[in-house]
Amino acid sequence: MTRDRLRIAVQKKGRLADGSLSLLARAGLNVKPRDDELLLRVKNLPIDILRVRDDDIAAFVADGACELGIVGLNTLAEDGYGEDHPEIDILAPLGVARCALKIAVPESWNGAGIGDLAGKRIATSYPRLLKRFLDARGLEASIIEMTGSVEVAPRLQLAAAICDLVSTGATLEANGLKAIETVFESEATLIRSRCALPPALDDVAQRLARRIDSVVATEGTKYIMLNAPRDALAQITALLPGAGAPTVIPLARENQVAVHAVCQESVFWETLEGLKAAGASAILVVPIEKMML
Repeated sequence: MTRDRLRIAVQKKGRLADGSLSLLARAGLNVKPRDDELLLRVKNLPIDILRVRDDDIAAFVADGACELGIVGLNTLAEDGYGEDHPEIDILAPLGVARCALKIAVPESWNGAGIGDLAGKRIATSYPRLLKRFLDARGLEASIIEMTGSVEVAPRLQLAAAICDLVSTGATLEANGLKAIETVFESEATLIRSRCALPPALDDVAQRLARRIDSVVATEGTKYIMLNAPRDALAQITALLPGAGAPTVIPLARENQVAVHAVCQESVFWETLEGLKAAGASAILVVPIEKMML
């Protein structure tokens, strides 16, 4: 039986879950989740959101049970998607739920660097990524695979170090650990099944992907408007952070122009002061709510 609603898999709980649902809401999906609901029905589009374990998202998408998924890049890499498993397409990083897989040791450790872990035991839930990292550096160590509570391994003398995901570092600090090396950078990633879709669902999938792309592109961007002397235009354009070719509009006042630009980077007070010193006036910085690419 052919389904008439698109399915997108997201993590049920945690930072990735919150980031995924927030992203979809900003992409215009009207849904109000409750903690106990596994299948959320979007009201304004033919889309259902399936809330599952992070480890299951890629498999659901690969099997065609869901057409799209939002999953951590660390999970995809550890499970070999994009390498060993060609059943999904990795569409785009999403800029949310950023974290890093790091090697950490007890605070009391006085080694000179990662090389001092040669021959030691390292506990992790990511043996594939850790092995790739160690092999690339010609470092031999014993990998101890754990499914949870990796941070307790040094305290229980199960391992000399751990390799685990770190976002704020609070968990490491609470367990008397410090990070000494980054193994892998991760963030939420949009994936799509390679299973064929009916035209109507394919259109919905493409529309949603475009909306998500626009939301990601808009995140943190600012729209700057200012007036400036025409002969200062080159200097002022160089100061605009992350802007491409700005829009320049002649003003009624001689040798004066208005400059409008979309800035992809943060706009700090120092930037405004630099623009002012270069001759800009009436500088206005506003956030961008929506932008269709």
